[in-house]
Amino acid sequence: MTNDDLITLIDDLRSLPKETEWVEFKFNNDTPDDIGEYISALANSAGLHEQPAGYLVFGIEDRTHAVTGTSFRPRDAKVGNEEIENWLARLLEPRNDFAIHECDYNGSKIVVFKVDPAHHIPVKFKGEGFIRVGTYKKKLKDHPEKERKIWLRKEKEDWSASICEGATLNDLDPAAIARARENYKGKFAGKAAEVDTWDDATFLNKAKLTIQGGITRAAIILLGKDESEHFLSSAIARISWVLKDDHNIEKDYEHFGPPFLLNIDAVYAKIRNLKYRYLLDNTLFPTEVTKYEPYVIREALNNCIAHQDYELRGRITVVENPDDILFANLGSFLPESVEKVIEQDSPQEYYRNAFLAQAMVNLNLIDTQGGGIKKMFSLQMNRYFPLPDYDLSDLQKVKVRITGKVIDEKYTRLLINKTDLDLKTVILLDRIQKHEAISKEDASQLKKAKLTEGRFPNLYVSAPIADVTGKRAEYIRNRSFDDDHYKKLIVAYLKKYASASRQDIDGLLLNKLSDALSDQQKKNKISNLLAQMSRKDKTIKNKGSAKKPKWVLT
Repeated sequence: MTNDDLITLIDDLRSLPKETEWVEFKFNNDTPDDIGEYISALANSAGLHEQPAGYLVFGIEDRTHAVTGTSFRPRDAKVGNEEIENWLARLLEPRNDFAIHECDYNGSKIVVFKVDPAHHIPVKFKGEGFIRVGTYKKKLKDHPEKERKIWLRKEKEDWSASICEGATLNDLDPAAIARARENYKGKFAGKAAEVDTWDDATFLNKAKLTIQGGITRAAIILLGKDESEHFLSSAIARISWVLKDDHNIEKDYEHFGPPFLLNIDAVYAKIRNLKYRYLLDNTLFPTEVTKYEPYVIREALNNCIAHQDYELRGRITVVENPDDILFANLGSFLPESVEKVIEQDSPQEYYRNAFLAQAMVNLNLIDTQGGGIKKMFSLQMNRYFPLPDYDLSDLQKVKVRITGKVIDEKYTRLLINKTDLDLKTVILLDRIQKHEAISKEDASQLKKAKLTEGRFPNLYVSAPIADVTGKRAEYIRNRSFDDDHYKKLIVAYLKKYASASRQDIDGLLLNKLSDALSDQQKKNKISNLLAQMSRKDKTIKNKGSAKKPKWVLT
């Protein structure tokens, strides 16, 4: 870039009304670490705002945009014995290109760092990502919604639709193609006779597995021979099944590659879907079901295949524990939340692997109408089993746990059959059963409907449900007794021992107060009781000090 080009660029940047999220003006250099953090922040912000570059400019006053010049000489700067440019490049992950330009602006020295935008992976410096929020540099982890949008940038390019150079029909598994034909005819029954007249090339084009005869990555994943995985370049297409015992010790494992269309069945066959028996109300005969509903297992696995970020070079994992199965795939969860997917019950706006997802729809593997996840929840609910647990805490991994046993059959049956609760409410109550957090607003709605009791966030099942489900003991333990009960305990203690310190009173009552109260809430409760008894009831008095009370009967 010539000096004139740099002057034009600087004039354009100075003409901006204020610092933007992809431009930072500095008077002088602070520290090498600051520069690294700014490069991370500007790369991520430029990517987020779809800018061609981010700019870190030394020698411009940030508020007025006046030219001040700078004494910073990056070409001469070193960190230890290492040149600063190499040092910065080494500590940026992934390696992000940036260029350092120096300019003579009417006699003033200006330094410009031109930073390439983050395309789909956030840029980190020393393992920490940064972002610009307004004119401030912030840690990216504190703004997960911005990090998520950076990851989503690559969804505009459908990796699964790319043609695998050099791949031919001979690289696809004949048995997988035959299964694909049967699945396609099952999906489009009216075309069954016509499908039988198509040769393989025509069928694959019609099923949208190939593009004008070109073998796509989606075709390799679903139908490719095991040895054809190399056509996916550096990406990995593998499913790992792992069996663990009660002590979380691995007992068995197996890895599966393409063709996934056939190996979906191979993975399912590995799972020990044993019989499970439990008694329903008003019957002497046990209900016998398999631990896992086949549709739920297949839907969870097929979702992993459709939404896996294969470029992250990780495996889809299926970990079978004694009473649950944990499915995990790499890549962020694209919808806003699981609850939103269930409530909208409609197709997503976009897919990570749109071409692969459409092929899987055509082969009757998944449903793009948004009903697959909702159906999983409904099937678990109708079996009186815990609902699927989605863990989205890792922005680049989706985990879902399917439980294969009843937590409380009577409780679940009451929710489903006797209270006419909608699925959203059942999901909230299921979370409370699992001691998971819910919002204050949702907690208020449940309490208003008399479905829960306790103080937020320590909620527990309410008396009507507890009475029917055999949770009477838990309810009584959570329910607070009348204040008179606790006052009588204090009086009885003083009659026996004449006096009591606050420590004595705490020892008497803390383990008797409701488990729904926090430790601090319990101590506040005791303080209130003592205040009532001394000031209002006048049954006790403090013969000690405020810091060291000595309670006695009046």
